[in-house]
Amino acid sequence: MSQLLQIHPDSPQARLIKQGVEVLRAGGIMVYPTDSSYALGCLMGNKTGLERIRRLRQLDDKHNFTLVCKDLSQLGVFARVDTQVFRLLKAHVPGPYTFILHATREVPRMLLHPKRRTIGIRVPAQPIAQALLEELDEPLLSVSLILPGELEPLSDPYDIVEQLGKQVDLIIDAGLGGKEASTVVSLLEDHPEVLREGCGDIEPFIN
Repeated sequence: MSQLLQIHPDSPQARLIKQGVEVLRAGGIMVYPTDSSYALGCLMGNKTGLERIRRLRQLDDKHNFTLVCKDLSQLGVFARVDTQVFRLLKAHVPGPYTFILHATREVPRMLLHPKRRTIGIRVPAQPIAQALLEELDEPLLSVSLILPGELEPLSDPYDIVEQLGKQVDLIIDAGLGGKEASTVVSLLEDHPEVLREGCGDIEPFIN
């Protein structure tokens, strides 16, 4: 059975955050809250964890995972960010957005788009996600918790424990989660392109 940690969604208990990070550093995969919905995550270099998440979600090798970073400074290590892109990011992170950017050489090959050196990156505002990232001091590899055959992410911790209690190593219960994934915006060209409308406002990216 997975370890279950009930963590306050607004004031995460440091002791519990450390316990969660220990599970990740031991090679575990987890369910954790973001500012859009619950997500699956593991350490960036955890190849076994990546494959376990692929099997759990029934994803093929073309599905793009997201790197979840603690701030713009960390994001800049893994994505190429010019002045124009930086200004746009600064206005909208942290928040419920995933941005598609050109990857740097710091991104492991297994996470890159198979035909282009691009990567999805987000900086969450959710306090538990931020506390985990702060304690880890490295990005998380992440994907929305949408199970095979479902259209929406799992949002009730009871259901998450019921369905995934034997398939993941850690479940963080932060109460009911959102039912929408993040809004995905490509910043690969001169003008932003909204690839998926989620819980982040698309208005700033369509003018």
